[in-house]
Amino acid sequence: MKIEISKDWCLKMASLEGDTEIGAGVTAADPLFDGEAETQNVGEDEPSIAFGRFVRLMRRNKGLTLEELAEQADIDVAELVEIEDDVRHKAELRSVYQLANYFQVPRGNLMQVAGLTTPKNDNLIHEAVRFAARSEPVAALSQAERAALEAFVTVLSERD
Repeated sequence: MKIEISKDWCLKMASLEGDTEIGAGVTAADPLFDGEAETQNVGEDEPSIAFGRFVRLMRRNKGLTLEELAEQADIDVAELVEIEDDVRHKAELRSVYQLANYFQVPRGNLMQVAGLTTPKNDNLIHEAVRFAARSEPVAALSQAERAALEAFVTVLSERD
């Protein structure tokens, strides 16, 4: 069987991609996920901040470590660390989908908060920003956190 790809087909597919950058080293993205079009540059960091804090607080509320949540939600632990700690990190669609299912929240709303889809609900985004502002931890470190920090500083301080 021979497959022929015409120039018209290629131009049509390119137009569907829009302004999405395609090339070596660039991750390809499915233009449709769960019925919603993906946009790479939503432009708002605030919802992404709220997404990371939401994941962290939900994880802590359930009493889970990063490794336990990663295993139970079937997400790579490195991706989960990035979600919680790097506000500029754009979570993978699959990870947001898995987290939405695990935390039993609407996928579409969580994708908006994660900055993966164009915000449709201004109130949701406004509340995400308020949540991010109010959820900054100010409590003292627990004994386990302090021990983990001291152990890491010891390794970090070692000379080669």
